Amino acid sequence: MIAAAAAGLGISTVASGAEPVADAASTPGWPSRPLRILVGFGPGSTPDLVARIVAEPPARSLGQPVVVENHAGASGNIAAALVAKAADQHTIGMLINGNMTIAKMLNPATAYEPQKDLQPLSLVCVAPMVLAVPATSAATSGASFLAAAKAAGNRWSYGSPGVGTLGHLGMEVFKARTGLAPVHVPYPGNPQVITGMVGGQIDLALLPPGLAQTQVDSGKLRAIGITAGQRSPLVPDMPTLVEAGLPALSLEIWTAAAAPSSLPAPIAQRLSRLIAEIVRTPDVGQKLFRQGYQAAGSTAAALGQRVQADTALLGEIIRTQHIVQE
Repeated sequence: MIAAAAAGLGISTVASGAEPVADAASTPGWPSRPLRILVGFGPGSTPDLVARIVAEPPARSLGQPVVVENHAGASGNIAAALVAKAADQHTIGMLINGNMTIAKMLNPATAYEPQKDLQPLSLVCVAPMVLAVPATSAATSGASFLAAAKAAGNRWSYGSPGVGTLGHLGMEVFKARTGLAPVHVPYPGNPQVITGMVGGQIDLALLPPGLAQTQVDSGKLRAIGITAGQRSPLVPDMPTLVEAGLPALSLEIWTAAAAPSSLPAPIAQRLSRLIAEIVRTPDVGQKLFRQGYQAAGSTAAALGQRVQADTALLGEIIRTQHIVQE
C-alpha cells in the first residue's frame, strides 16, 4: 500500500539543480494583492488537492493570501488558457501534463499555445502509470503478457479515461513499441476502466498507482509493470516494464506550477524557487504522498525539459495515429 511504502521508505524527491533566483529585494512591491492559483478541475479533484496542499506555505512567505480558484472544463485547458492570458502578475496555474504539452495538438481550437503562452515554474509531483490486467488473465509475467497479447491481436481491448488522456496516449506509444494491437475503449473515468477490467469487458489498462495498488491488493487486478525508469516508492513492489522484460516506456502523470509567459523574470524566478522549496519539505511531501504522488520540486529549466520530452513523445503518437480530442 502507498501508506506502508511511505512509512517504510520515506518520501523521495525528484529535485533538479539550482538556478539563479530573485529574492524579495529584487521584486519590490510584489506581491501587492493575493496570489491566485487556477486549477482546471473541480473541488476534490487531484489537481485541486495538490494546489491546496501547496498554497498555504507561500501565503506565509509572500505576506499575501494565496487563493485556489477552480475553473473546470476541457480537461483543464480552460484554466490553463486563463493563466496564459493573465496580465495581473498575480495569477499562476496548477496544471497537468496535457495542459502544458499537447493541448493544442489534440484540439486545434484550444485557446492558447502551451509552450509559447506558458512559462514553467516547478514540477510539483509525479507518479508512474501501472500496466494492469485482470487477476484472471493468462498474463502472469511480462513474458506471458507479451505472448498472450500478441496471440490475441485486436481481440484484446484496453480501457482509458478518454481520448487524449495519458491512459490512452501512453498505451498507443506502448503498442507502437511492442507491435501489440488491443483496441481502445474510452470510459468516463478510471473507476469505470477498473470495473470494465474486473468484469471482463476489457483486457488491460494503464492506471494511476494508487488505484492500481488497491485493486491488486484486493486480488482483482494484476500489475505487470510501471512506466518509469526505476521502481517508484509509491508502489515499491511493482517492477518497471524493463524489469518485467518489456520495452521501456518512461511516461509519468505529473502536476506542475506554471505562469503566463508575460510574467516578469524576477517574479517568475522567485515563485519557482519558493514553490520548489515548499514541495521538498517533509510535511508537503507526506501530504502529496497520501494523494498518490511523489514530491518533485524542480527548477523551471528542469520542468521545461520535461515539457519538451513529453511533447515530443506524445506529439509523435498523436500525429501518426491522427488522434483528435473534440
